[in-house]
Amino acid sequence: MSLVNAELFKVRTTSLWWIMGIILIPLYAASVLINWAQASAGAPPADAGVSDSQSATIEAALEPINVATNLYTSGQYMGILVVLLLSAIIVTSEFFHLTATTTFLVTPRREAVILAKFGAAVIIGVIVWLFTTILNLIVVPLILNSLDVGGSQLGEPAVWRAIGLNALAFVLWAILGVGAGVLIRSQIAATLILGIVYVVGTSVISLIFYLLSEYVAEWINNLQVIIPTTASALMISGTDLPGSPPRWVGAVVLIGYAAVLGFFGTWLTKRRDIS
Repeated sequence: MSLVNAELFKVRTTSLWWIMGIILIPLYAASVLINWAQASAGAPPADAGVSDSQSATIEAALEPINVATNLYTSGQYMGILVVLLLSAIIVTSEFFHLTATTTFLVTPRREAVILAKFGAAVIIGVIVWLFTTILNLIVVPLILNSLDVGGSQLGEPAVWRAIGLNALAFVLWAILGVGAGVLIRSQIAATLILGIVYVVGTSVISLIFYLLSEYVAEWINNLQVIIPTTASALMISGTDLPGSPPRWVGAVVLIGYAAVLGFFGTWLTKRRDIS
């Protein structure tokens, strides 16, 4: 536990953590407003040119339980990005501040150091999840009452399942961040690459899948679950949505990414020269 505390102390001594914390607040507010607007918009008119499968998905998403789970997990997209970047910084800051050699001399068992970094990253992920969840539990019941969807929906097991799976998503992305930090040891490069790939790369890949499903074969759309952001979003849906894989598939995909990158990061740290 002392190694984990040491890793958390290293994060606190950098300025990026509080900068990202400040940035997270308006981004969280924006995500709540976007989810609120989507729920308020309702289903598109019949002559809007929407296919039957898309219409079925939209109608399912507008069911009260799915509206509730979407709102109660607001902030996941940008919150996970903050966790991803901070988790990578736990590793890259060692090389940025030239403390990597000292760290591994003080603790020669490298696997203990990297496991401590994973532990610190998981704690950061849980803290960010807890922050957004507490805000959601305060704000969302008011929004749901304004939407007239039958109360706060907090009595529904699906809502608490979505909140719990949202915590799992934050934890798994924290592990992914540490693994990515091992691969990209430059702090500036890791921050830029991960941020761009997460935001721009995800959008581009999603667009490619959409075009392929529209013009090649509709079943290709189900393969979007291999995108980590899509997998984590799928996990927190209240019910299985038409045209999408079951929720558990998203969890399996994200766990697979975290396990592979976590194992590879630990293995690479043990073998790579530290200077």
